[in-house]
Amino acid sequence: MKELLRTNDPTLVAFVTALLRGEEIDCFPMDVHMSVLEGSIGILPRRIMVRDKDHFRASAVLRDNDVQLDNG
Repeated sequence: MKELLRTNDPTLVAFVTALLRGEEIDCFPMDVHMSVLEGSIGILPRRIMVRDKDHFRASAVLRDNDVQLDNG
């Protein structure tokens, strides 16, 4: 698995997940339940993980939909 996106925005996590699933790219949102530990203040980023073989295509899907990728 490779990290595709890291964000503090839960709506972006939902949007990216929907985009990837629409393109039949398996993805796994991580750290979505960390609000229990952080007290729901949103300081811990959530991550979207994809298979190594899908990373290039997933990155292209996000770029095509104007989602900013900070990690390359």
